[in-house]
Amino acid sequence: MEFIDYYAVLGVDSAADDKTIKTAYRKLARKYHPDLSKLPDTEEKFKQVAQAYEVLHSADKRAEYDALCDARKNGFNARTDQPDSGFGASNYGRGNRDFADFFNSIFGEANVHNQYRQENRHEDVNQNKGADVEMEWPIMLEDTFANATRLIEFTIPFYDQQGLRHNLKKSLNVKIPAGVSDGARIRIKGQGAPGIGHQPNGDVYLVIRLIPHPFFDVAGNNVLLTLPLAPWEAALGTKIILPSLNGKVQLVIPPNSQSGQRLRIKGKGLPGKSAAGDLIAVLKIVMPPAVTESEKILWSQLAGSAHFEPRREWDASL
Repeated sequence: MEFIDYYAVLGVDSAADDKTIKTAYRKLARKYHPDLSKLPDTEEKFKQVAQAYEVLHSADKRAEYDALCDARKNGFNARTDQPDSGFGASNYGRGNRDFADFFNSIFGEANVHNQYRQENRHEDVNQNKGADVEMEWPIMLEDTFANATRLIEFTIPFYDQQGLRHNLKKSLNVKIPAGVSDGARIRIKGQGAPGIGHQPNGDVYLVIRLIPHPFFDVAGNNVLLTLPLAPWEAALGTKIILPSLNGKVQLVIPPNSQSGQRLRIKGKGLPGKSAAGDLIAVLKIVMPPAVTESEKILWSQLAGSAHFEPRREWDASL
């Protein structure tokens, strides 16, 4: 598997902080999101952007990835910390194998739990049952609405009766339960590691990981959307059509609205066991990017006529 520079995928420096990484991810996710973009090959590009964010926003995964990058630069085998024995194509291939191991550990290879061993086995028939496996499953927020079915591909490592390791590749169509939350576990019976002899296979447990959306944040079953407003929209009030995860909605902005103010639309959040959450618009007043001479005159007239002091509470302490 070819090495992927996740920093290059997001267009950030290797020293970028988490805020920079998240900002870059959201910009690219908005560009390539399959439901938002009309560009070609958006699904594959969005998938790679999401993978890059999955690795770089996690301190542990990023540290392991950075160690792999350093090992490649310094001519070391990332798995043994030993100098490579040569240069050129053979080292390049070894680095790619190291990255393939890393990639599979994060995205492709299931984690085996309670794997059986040949030695010290009791006569209990359950000792021969195949191992259960667990893996994270990234899904989009939109997938939590309508019992969507998605294809998942992964590799299960297991050991035979002689103690030899094998890799079993699997492809499954899995239904996503409506309203499933981040961290929820889905059990797929009998799709884990093979059992010995006639004993049953283990099970697969999928741990749901909601892919960060380019527009929305999640708080429980509520969905938060930062809503940029021009100063006059906040001052005078307006009606705005908002995106939501299941269609467009209209929101009335009352006059004299303030930055940070939250407006709630009932039932437009994520599905829940008893009721759907809400869509919460967080207002953010944004200044125009450029000011012409005529606009400056209007702002000056407003400044001269408006009876408003934004720092009035400071007066007593100055």
